[in-house]
Amino acid sequence: MNTSPHAIQHPALGNQPIHVPLFSHKVAAGFPSPATDYIEDRLSLDEHLIQHRDTTFFVRAKGNSMVGAGIFDNDLLVVDRSLNPVSGDIVIAVVDGDLTVKRLIKRGETITLKAENSRYQEIEFKDGQELQVWGVVTSAIKKFTRG
Repeated sequence: MNTSPHAIQHPALGNQPIHVPLFSHKVAAGFPSPATDYIEDRLSLDEHLIQHRDTTFFVRAKGNSMVGAGIFDNDLLVVDRSLNPVSGDIVIAVVDGDLTVKRLIKRGETITLKAENSRYQEIEFKDGQELQVWGVVTSAIKKFTRG
């Protein structure tokens, strides 16, 4: 399995992180609870989401083959090229010249790219076929508001 990317362009990541407040109180996703105004710390999203600055890039998801993994159309994916992909990872891979996002499954000598939506078939690689993984998806960023 080839895990080295070819001709990947990624945006220059700024050197100055932006720090936003991180409240110590968790927000209830079930029943409401009283909020507190205590700020625990300041959180930099780039420091939180990017482990390897020089080998990380962003790409937008297209389609709905990965909705079972929480990846929806137009989500912004954070991808790390330095990570060695292992079975179970969600990866960006080249299949027939096109980029795709799928879950990497290794069963013995068999390598499969699995969609997380039952409407899509698995992509199983046969002997002699080369799988090129461009990176491991480490996070998905969603936008819930307009604009």
